[in-house]
Amino acid sequence: MLLPPTTLDVVTTRPRVLEFDVSVDRAGDARSSLGGDALPRRVEWWAEHLVLAGLVRCTLASMDHSARRAGINSVGVGSAHGVVTKRREDGLYAFVDIETTLDVELAPVPEAGDLRKLVDRAEHGCFVSNSLTAKPRHRWIVNGQEVS
Repeated sequence: MLLPPTTLDVVTTRPRVLEFDVSVDRAGDARSSLGGDALPRRVEWWAEHLVLAGLVRCTLASMDHSARRAGINSVGVGSAHGVVTKRREDGLYAFVDIETTLDVELAPVPEAGDLRKLVDRAEHGCFVSNSLTAKPRHRWIVNGQEVS
């Protein structure tokens, strides 16, 4: 016989809420509400470059976080390529194709199945990636070996 749930059986949790603030002044220099040096406006750095840099940094940070939780040290570098053009569905210019290459060193190296789970967790945990309409394709190289 099933009993109705009691107040002890019902657990409500609130999702974590993270808030970020930046300001851009008339010269185009950007500042984080966390402080530090301003990110100066440079003609060679468009907003689209900053999105791609944010994606790579976020994905590497997500890998680092997931690896630490598994007792693994992680150090990595990465690059990204994106294509912006008019989307077919709405005619707006947007990223329509994004690829990253993420080259990380993990110690100790997880077994193959665990490595795939770790990579999946890292991809799933990147807030920037989750915010993009064009879902990035990630190429992972771990300790010199491409992850399939």
